[in-house]
Amino acid sequence: MAGIPVVERTADLGTWAQEQRCAGRLVGLVPTMGALHDGHLSLVSRAAAECDVVVLTVFVNPLQFGPGEDLAAYPRALEADVEAAARSGASIAFAPPVEEMFPGEVATNVHVAGLSEVLDGRFRPTHFDGVATVVAKLFAIVGAARAYFGEKDFQQLAIVRRMAGDLSFPVEVVGCPVVRARDGLALSSRNAYLTPEERAAAPVLLRALRSGASAVAAGERSPAAVTDLVGSIVEAEPLAALDAADVVDAATLRTPAVLAGELRILVAARFGRARLIDNVGISTPP
Repeated sequence: MAGIPVVERTADLGTWAQEQRCAGRLVGLVPTMGALHDGHLSLVSRAAAECDVVVLTVFVNPLQFGPGEDLAAYPRALEADVEAAARSGASIAFAPPVEEMFPGEVATNVHVAGLSEVLDGRFRPTHFDGVATVVAKLFAIVGAARAYFGEKDFQQLAIVRRMAGDLSFPVEVVGCPVVRARDGLALSSRNAYLTPEERAAAPVLLRALRSGASAVAAGERSPAAVTDLVGSIVEAEPLAALDAADVVDAATLRTPAVLAGELRILVAARFGRARLIDNVGISTPP
């Protein structure tokens, strides 16, 4: 595919990565579940700009899907993904079958306490353990590297950073800005589930977040006032079903009593089949 090797075995990827390091090359890593869009490809491009070689992983991880979620229906397009990643600078693709990553019952679970139970963890209680477990395995397979994750999944990024530090993985975790369509909708593989009407309505998420950020910038320091504002804007859209609106400390993911310092405003809502998330950052005087 597209002139770059595609490997399925963990041993082959580990050997390749070690050979690159022995040759003095810095390894970049971009973990994905495939169905690549421009947001994913921006991670590959940045990794290619900052590293000597880049590993793209494509693995729809069953551990991070809860009962009734879209594991079977999750979009898969490996050949197109590999071709697009190669054009963006990937050096190799790792696309293992489930039985290669998890050959038997998974008895080991990685849980990042304090960060996994809040925000989206309230609605998807096993999701972030599944994310942390598979990312820990990828870090162990690849070894010393620089790994790139998007800020759209801000809670995931925070969890991966904490996990990598706590477990002393020789991996630098790099957060990259949200990539958006022209109308402001954050790019997501799940956008493919949207009907034309839902797609037209979905940019309400960014409008709501920006309104919350403007309120904070204007001096609002009450978390409840900000989340009520964000939630009310989303709820005013007939095709949106609000799951949650939150404003948290960017480091702890906890809601402070008074808004100050580095903050993230986050929102989650459903548009038909699609559950979409988004966030923006804002700084206030401490």
